[in-house]
Amino acid sequence: MSNAPTKAFASQADLEVKKVSFTRLSDNAYAYTAEGDPNTGVIIGDDAVMVIDTQATPVMAQDVIRHIRTVTDKPIRYVVLSHYHAVRVLGASGYAPQHIVASRDTYDLIVERGEQDKASEIGRFPRLFQAVESVPPGMTWPTMTFEGRMSIWLGQLEVQLIQLGRGHTKGDTVAWIPSQKILFSGDLVEFDATPYAGDAYFQDWPATLDNIAALQPVALVPGRGAALTTPEQVAAGLAGTRAFISDVWTSVKQGVDAGLDLNAVYKATYAALKPKYGHWVIFDHCMPFDVTRCYDEATAHRDPRIWTAERDVQMWQTLEG
Repeated sequence: MSNAPTKAFASQADLEVKKVSFTRLSDNAYAYTAEGDPNTGVIIGDDAVMVIDTQATPVMAQDVIRHIRTVTDKPIRYVVLSHYHAVRVLGASGYAPQHIVASRDTYDLIVERGEQDKASEIGRFPRLFQAVESVPPGMTWPTMTFEGRMSIWLGQLEVQLIQLGRGHTKGDTVAWIPSQKILFSGDLVEFDATPYAGDAYFQDWPATLDNIAALQPVALVPGRGAALTTPEQVAAGLAGTRAFISDVWTSVKQGVDAGLDLNAVYKATYAALKPKYGHWVIFDHCMPFDVTRCYDEATAHRDPRIWTAERDVQMWQTLEG
């Protein structure tokens, strides 16, 4: 019988407060980042401010607003949701925006699984939901949706919201400033942080990253990790994310083809990836969810199954108990 300690569920043991950076990419673009915690993008136009991804609670949004107010007093009119995960959307009310914008696919995901996702995420990562009681009841609903692409003009500054393909979720949206070639990727790209792929499309994600690369961004704000401020850093962020997604898929598919069960596939994939990616933020948190979704996609579930708080714990006990 093993006396090895079991891992704390998901990130319940992660209590360390992270240092915030507010990085200027241009006169119009800033990145609010915190050592691998979820990032927020800020675009300052002629007459208004757009925020991309909100932080997890309205109280946490206040710190983003404090940073924005160090560089502009223009009103925050737009909040853009790069996708639907609770940690990205539940702070929206803190900005009192005129519009909350999302892809139609993201809206559909909120309808289908928003409540379950909210309960699941808060249980997984309590530190990221500081002052969770400040979140209004119910869901964060977009006031405006689009399919494929739309432009929002902040005075003369055009911001394009584009669905470049599925990856992290089916609703993934990037914000792109074409005049400056600056991209806000949401969780399609991570940097020195492990991609969470529990709701992903592993076979679509690499092509979506190719579509990002084709825009030739000179700077990119990833979903997690430091802002990428040169084309070389952007290329490194894209390559690292692509390699991780491909390595998980290759390992899981190999196990599935060999007739192994999820438990065996998980252990083999964890062992295979740990040396290369184990130092990335939230590696131990993400791997059980990532491998479970990848196993589903490689077997019987083209579309991601809904995570509930109960399913989370059951999965964790199966793989890490």
